[in-house]
Amino acid sequence: MIQFFNIILYQPILNLLVFFYNIIPGHQLWIAIVLVTLVIKAILFPLNRLALKGQKAMSELQPQLAEIRKKYPNDKAKQAQETISLYQKSKVNPAISCLPLLIQFPILIAVFQVFRAGLSSSNLQVYSFLTNPGALETVAFGFLDLAKPNLFLALLTCFLQYFQTKMLPSKTPSPNVLKQDKGGAKDENMMAIMNKQMKFMMPIFTLFIGLTLPSGLMLYWLTSLLVTLIEQKIFLRS
Repeated sequence: MIQFFNIILYQPILNLLVFFYNIIPGHQLWIAIVLVTLVIKAILFPLNRLALKGQKAMSELQPQLAEIRKKYPNDKAKQAQETISLYQKSKVNPAISCLPLLIQFPILIAVFQVFRAGLSSSNLQVYSFLTNPGALETVAFGFLDLAKPNLFLALLTCFLQYFQTKMLPSKTPSPNVLKQDKGGAKDENMMAIMNKQMKFMMPIFTLFIGLTLPSGLMLYWLTSLLVTLIEQKIFLRS
């Protein structure tokens, strides 16, 4: 399993990073990291767009889901049946919005491994057709060591994580529906509380681990969030 992970994710990402590092004038590692991030985001673009569609569709269905709970307040089996029927009729898959996250998680682990081991190694394991630069120069702009944590990058990534979560599409039922459906109101209030907590918990989590991770990884995360924000803005406008 570990060998499969190395062949499919770790080695390609490391070698792509080395490829960009070799061809960029002055061997600017931070530019190579940004380019690697853009390549990964381009590969994942179809999945991200599918997830955004799923999130928007789910938000649009919230009033109808509340109506189902109102109609069958004491029949959980009927609620489940009608909910599944609504998903099928609307051609919405609730799990689809989680798919990109599940796929990006192992990629993030691979990127972490690249920065944890690859950037601190003087003997990079690169493909035979690539020039091995030896140890990569991790210092950018004369002061930022991409192999070590950086408070500013962690804070900036935390802010963008909050902004990105806040931009996610959401829609709640009308007040009339909630007044008539006390059970639904409780569910919606609970959902609103969970959504609000996620808006703050994710950025706090990002900041917490950002203070312990190499700033090169946070630069990857930051660039990825910027691209995601652009994708969301374009999608929501369209």
